[in-house]
Amino acid sequence: MTQNQALTILKTGANVFLTGEPGSGKTYTINGYVNYLRSHGIEPAITASTGIAATHIGGMTIHSWSGIGVKNRLSKSDLHNIITNEYAKKRIENASVLIIDEVSMLPPETLDMVDLICREIKGNQAPFGGIQVVLVGDFFQLPPVVKKSIDEYSQDALFGQIKSRFVYGSDVWENAELVTCYITEQYRQDDDMLTSILSKIRSNSFGADSLANIKKRRVDAIKTPEYIPRLFSHNVDVDMVNNQMLAKIPGKTRVFPMITKGHEALVAVMKKGCLSPENLQLKIGASVMFTKNSPKGDYVNGTLGIIEGFSHENGLPIVKIRNGHKIEASYADWTVEEDGKVRGKLTQIPLRLAWAITVHKSQGISLDEAVMDLSSVFEFGQGYVALSRVRRLSGIHILGWNEKAFQVNPEVLEKDKEFRLESENSEKEFSTLPEEKLKKMHEEFILFCGGSINISTIKPKKKGKKPSTYDLTFDLWKKGEGIEEIAKNRDMSEKTIFGHIEELVEKGKIKKDELMRIVPKKLLVDLPKIHTTFKNLETDRLTPVFDKLKGKYSYDELRLARVLME
Repeated sequence: MTQNQALTILKTGANVFLTGEPGSGKTYTINGYVNYLRSHGIEPAITASTGIAATHIGGMTIHSWSGIGVKNRLSKSDLHNIITNEYAKKRIENASVLIIDEVSMLPPETLDMVDLICREIKGNQAPFGGIQVVLVGDFFQLPPVVKKSIDEYSQDALFGQIKSRFVYGSDVWENAELVTCYITEQYRQDDDMLTSILSKIRSNSFGADSLANIKKRRVDAIKTPEYIPRLFSHNVDVDMVNNQMLAKIPGKTRVFPMITKGHEALVAVMKKGCLSPENLQLKIGASVMFTKNSPKGDYVNGTLGIIEGFSHENGLPIVKIRNGHKIEASYADWTVEEDGKVRGKLTQIPLRLAWAITVHKSQGISLDEAVMDLSSVFEFGQGYVALSRVRRLSGIHILGWNEKAFQVNPEVLEKDKEFRLESENSEKEFSTLPEEKLKKMHEEFILFCGGSINISTIKPKKKGKKPSTYDLTFDLWKKGEGIEEIAKNRDMSEKTIFGHIEELVEKGKIKKDELMRIVPKKLLVDLPKIHTTFKNLETDRLTPVFDKLKGKYSYDELRLARVLME
C-alpha cells in the first residue's frame, strides 16, 4: 500500500493500524493526516507509547493523555479517580481522533485501559468511546517491557488475562475492527543492498549471502574513526564513551542549559524524551549530531558534524557537517500542544554528543554512518533496529554480533504475514469504491468531528465552553487595569496574573510595548543593563541573573524585564 492510499483510508474515519518497514513513511503519512485534520478545524490528540517517541512527534505519552500515569493495571477506584479528573476528562471529551505512535512498545493491557477510560468518559460503549483511533508502529522494532506477571495483579484489577506480550493481544485490538495499512514504499535507505538485507531479516530469510555482506563491514574498534557514532544496547556504555571522549579534548567546555516552560510533570516527561540533554556540554572538536529537522532544510534529525567553534556575536555553536558546510546551531523548540495551546515547551540547541547513542534512542533517526557492536544484543529486534538506523551499507561499521542479532521474534513474524494480507484486502476493498463515495465518507467524518468542509472558511470548533482564565485576565487588561488591580478583581495572586500576561504576550494578544505602562521608571532605565546580563549569562532563568546583579532587582522585576527582551 502507498502513503496516499493509507491517507485516503484515514480520511474516512476508520480505525487504522498503520505499519511498514523503517523508512516507509509512516510518520510522513501521519503528519499529512494531522495537517489535513487541522486544515478542516479538527485538532487530533497526538500521543505515543514512550517519552522519546512523544517528543519526536510533538505530543504527549498516551499514559499522560489518558490519565493512567505509571499504572500498569486499573482498579475500580483508579478508574473512578481518572474519569473524575478534570484534565483527563476534558482531553477525552474533546477528542475525535486519537493517534498513538510507536504502538509496538505499548503493553496490551495499557491499550485496554485507554479504551475503557474513553468509553466511560464519552458515555459511549463503542471502542474508544467512538473516537477514531490510529495506531502507528512496527512490531519488528523493540517490544514492550513487561513489568508485572499476571499473578501479581490484584483481585480488583479490571484487566489481568494477557493473551500476548504485544499490544495486538489486547481485547480492543479486535473489537476496534482496525483497518491495516501496510506501507510498502521505502524512502530512508538509499542503498538497495541494505534494503535487501533488512527485508531478509524481517522475513526470517537472512542467510549466507546477507551475512557475507555484513562481514565485509566488520571493523576493529581501534581502527574506526572517532567521529562516527557508536550504537550500544545500554545507557551506561553511551554515557561512559561520551564523557571520556569529551574529557580528552583540550579547551574550555561551553554549557548550554535547557529552558523549559509548562507543567512540571509534563516538562519532566518531555526532558526524558528529548535527545538533546538538559545541560548540553560542548567543546571545539566535539562530535555532535543534530536532534531535530531544520525548518530551512540545513540539516535533519541524525545529521553528524564537528564543533568548529562558537559565534563571536551570540556564542552559539558552529557545526561543520560532513559535506563541509558550516551551520550555526540556533535554539529550537520542542512543544506539546493540546486544543491548539502549548502545554509544555523545551528550548535547547538541537545537538547532542554523538560519539555514542543507545539503539533505543536511535529510533526515529537516520544516520549517515554508525559503529555498532551487536555481540551483546539481548532482545529480538535490536540488531534489526540498529542496522535500519543507517542510510546505506557502506555507512555500517560492525564490531561483532551474536546469534540473536539478525533474528526476529517468531510470533511477530507470523503476525506480520497476517498484517500484510489484511492490508492487501483493505487496499482492494477501498480501491473499488467510487471517488464520489470516498468524498462523501471524507466529508461525513469531517462533520462528525465538528470540522468545516470548506477549508477557506474554517473556524475553530466551538465547544460552548466558558472563557478561559487567560481570556478573563485579558478582558480586564484591555480595560486598562494593572496587575495589582486584576489580581484583586480575580481573587488571584499577582504572580499568577503575571503568568497570564506572559502567556498572552507569547500568543500575540498583548504587544510588548503595551507592557510599558506597568514598568516602573527606575526599571525602565535599567532594562538595557538587565537584558545584557541575561544575554551574557546565556540563560533565560531568573536566579542566575538575580545572583549576578546581587539582588538589586526583585524576581518580579526581572520577570517583567525578561518578557520585554527581544
